[in-house]
Amino acid sequence: MAKPRKFALVSVFLLAIVFALVYWGISLTSNLGKTKAELSSENAEKRLSRLFSDLSVSSAEPVKGQIDLDPADVAEALPDISKFPVTVDNTTGFYVEIFSSTEKSGSGVDGWLTEVAAEFNRAGIEVNGQAASVKVRNIASGTATDYIASGKYIPDAFTPSNELWGEMVKASGVRTELVAKRLAGNVPGIVIAKAKYDALMEKYGAVNVKTVTEAIAGNEFAMGYTDPFASSTGLNFLLTALDSFDSSNLLGEKAVAGFEKFQANVPFIASTTIQMRDAAKSGMLDGFVLEYQTYINAADLKGGYVFTPFGVRHDSPLYALGDLPPEKVELIKRFADFVQQEQYQQAAEKLGFNGLEEYTPELAVPDGALLSAAQKLWKEKKNAGKPIVAVFVADVSGSMDGEPLNRLKESLLKGQKYLGRDNSIGFVSYSSDVTIHLPIGKYDTNQQSMFVGAVNSLQSGGGTATFDGIVVALKMLQDELRVNPNGKPVIFVLSDGETNEGYSLNDVKDLVEAYKVPIYTIGYNANIKALQSISGINEAASINADTDDVVYKIGNLFNVQM
Repeated sequence: MAKPRKFALVSVFLLAIVFALVYWGISLTSNLGKTKAELSSENAEKRLSRLFSDLSVSSAEPVKGQIDLDPADVAEALPDISKFPVTVDNTTGFYVEIFSSTEKSGSGVDGWLTEVAAEFNRAGIEVNGQAASVKVRNIASGTATDYIASGKYIPDAFTPSNELWGEMVKASGVRTELVAKRLAGNVPGIVIAKAKYDALMEKYGAVNVKTVTEAIAGNEFAMGYTDPFASSTGLNFLLTALDSFDSSNLLGEKAVAGFEKFQANVPFIASTTIQMRDAAKSGMLDGFVLEYQTYINAADLKGGYVFTPFGVRHDSPLYALGDLPPEKVELIKRFADFVQQEQYQQAAEKLGFNGLEEYTPELAVPDGALLSAAQKLWKEKKNAGKPIVAVFVADVSGSMDGEPLNRLKESLLKGQKYLGRDNSIGFVSYSSDVTIHLPIGKYDTNQQSMFVGAVNSLQSGGGTATFDGIVVALKMLQDELRVNPNGKPVIFVLSDGETNEGYSLNDVKDLVEAYKVPIYTIGYNANIKALQSISGINEAASINADTDDVVYKIGNLFNVQM
């Protein structure tokens, strides 16, 4: 009897081993080929629920606030002009101030006009017997246009990247005289990863904006571009894309339908070129927009990417603005002539300008009214039928007391005017604990009123549990997306970045990666590196919003992302 019993025990033991091996094999093969993110997403819901259940979360009584139905006041949001540096100061009492785009009025490879203007001031130029000089202010073309068109600050002259901004200034009612169509040559383009470029060539026989937009519409190509309200290249690309759908009517039904189909497959619209390039480095994008002068100076791009030009040229035109006395107009013309001298054009070439001279645009420069209408169309159609679902997460810890919290409130109260009405929003605050002030809801007048009321009610005190607030926002978004799966989730965190309680970045990083929710951070006198580490998880922007320009920056961010 002992032998059969022993045999049975051995059999059971062997069967257990076989079962364990089979189970392990099934588990192993079921996970073959899956990324870490894919594996974590399978358990993300359980993990999120577990993290959420361990938090102390309360709901505030909704409070309605008085809403302002007037449109956003761009002039009011703009910071003092001193925020933007003067890179060349005038050396005489008689001078003209010039707003210049950043790729030529900075320093290093972006300092060509800075050097030429300094040479001009040393040259002893006289106009009508007066010693003359120039003052150059470094300011992005879109921002400069906001100052000029709003009347907040109008310089004597303006040299944006391209003529599109000049047309928009002219359409705003500011007197605009084109003094020179070109100070130095430049071209915008789509920078495409070489392997993807070769694949597009094989399929389409050519690579241009038309074939690229077709490939994007067919979900064959992942491309990013920059904010057409702020970026010269972004505005140019928007115009060129509309033209590729219907060159006879850029705002007609055919162009709009083509743009919506194309936009539905655009994964990324960046607030800045830096943000877009970071996304490309992560492998998120097959291509993105950039100026040739920047491309040629970027060692990390030239080897693995191909530059394909598009749109109107970026030849840095020069305009005289406003009702200037004749001697100031003459000074601007003398400066334009000075810049055209061979030695300065050769200097420009060494810094990446005056390349691709053979490129001739098929697209004519439209008037400013059409450009403004194209921007408005973009704002309305950029989400391509997928409404944004956003949760705002506000830091009300003790370290935010005083000016930081006051600026946070101002940012939200003024920035909310840029939120699209088709979107849905929610609002939470956090210190040591988390409070849900506003469950996610359609951003109609009622939701707007409660959002304003919630912001006005914020008070500071306690520790800083930033990642607890993010966990609550993620839970709210996932609950909403189960009901409305067509939404596009996003989180905005407004904080000083000094987390000292609750969950850590390591506790939530894999979860944020699994859900692929971009987290935009806005820092108030902040630990910017801490906030950048949060935004960097899914290639979102992190804004260092100091007390001078926080309102303007957050308005731009909401305009792009909402």
